[in-house]
Amino acid sequence: MATVKESYDRAKEVKQFEDSKLGVKGLVDSGITSIPRFFVLPPDALSGVRRRPNQDVVPIIDLSGVDSDLLRPTIVENVARASRELGIFQVVNHGIGVDFLERVLGAIGGFHEQPPEAKALLYRRDLYRVSFFTDLDIAPGWRDTIRMVFGLGQQDVDEIPEIIRNEVVEFDQRVTKVGEVLMGLLCEGLGVKTERLKEMTFLQQRSIFAHYYSYCPQPDLTLGTSSHTDAGGLTILFQDQKGGLQAKYGEDWVDVKPVPGALVVNIGDALQVILYKSKKFNRFCGNFDLIFVFQIVSNDEYRSAEHRVLANSSQEPRISAAVFFNPGDVDSLYGPLPELISTEKPARFRQFTFTEYRKRFMTKDLDGKSLVNYYSLSE
Repeated sequence: MATVKESYDRAKEVKQFEDSKLGVKGLVDSGITSIPRFFVLPPDALSGVRRRPNQDVVPIIDLSGVDSDLLRPTIVENVARASRELGIFQVVNHGIGVDFLERVLGAIGGFHEQPPEAKALLYRRDLYRVSFFTDLDIAPGWRDTIRMVFGLGQQDVDEIPEIIRNEVVEFDQRVTKVGEVLMGLLCEGLGVKTERLKEMTFLQQRSIFAHYYSYCPQPDLTLGTSSHTDAGGLTILFQDQKGGLQAKYGEDWVDVKPVPGALVVNIGDALQVILYKSKKFNRFCGNFDLIFVFQIVSNDEYRSAEHRVLANSSQEPRISAAVFFNPGDVDSLYGPLPELISTEKPARFRQFTFTEYRKRFMTKDLDGKSLVNYYSLSE
């Protein structure tokens, strides 16, 4: 006897979810026992999701003594090695107290745990305004996020909900100082002057993504954040002690194990390539949410890290705050830094604008493939 094929209209179900403006937490609070079908990922995207013990692969780098002529060279070496070999590492003694960082996570939790109607007012994907959303456009992720922009082209600070405002504004200020230190170390690791990335406007715009990973009733069928490499230059993340973040190491996935007070530093595609800015263009754009230049900027010296976040199988939420450093100048031409090009090591990437790159990033699937491939001269 023939069976009737099940009818499934994904677009319709996604729209219904979006129109509800409840987010993932709203679904969980409603008492669901299975996840909506549009959150289910194909088996190949879920490789290694069942947790197993692994070695401590992701390095932890102590930044104390970064201003010391005696200790700085060792710190530069450690940061450069981690950026070349893995693309992700953790830093301690970075100057931001753990009590303050925990207060930031507390404020983020307070925002996400408000009644649905309070958050619904911000449910949107507006690059120019504070936005609360569940990521479904590129790849489904079992989490909710509030996104804010700081620096060049930022939204009105008063638009940030009061429950989170003071903490995230101060978090941006403190993490920007750490970002400047790290960019200096990365430059020195490449043998270029310390201020090179700062001069290229990499500190001018920051986006803060404050994530809330609710309990998932079927954690083996989806992810909190799908596998991807970041598009921009540098990401600095503070995660709580519950874990879930993983990085690709060879063919395996390894845990980025939480360390009290540590910040996770992740190299983006852009730094892998290090950039050359053409004098033909010198316009600044208001809001450019992309962090991709480091792999390209370094002419493949540094590698962008493929990473993901597992779905939360605990009844207790997981919370994290990520700061993405984005260049302010989006219309200039970029490519490998001239200082890093030689007869022995020619440029490995073609030039492009951030506007072009952003368009590609926003229309591709985060399937673990880096957009760096689109700009490789060997392709």
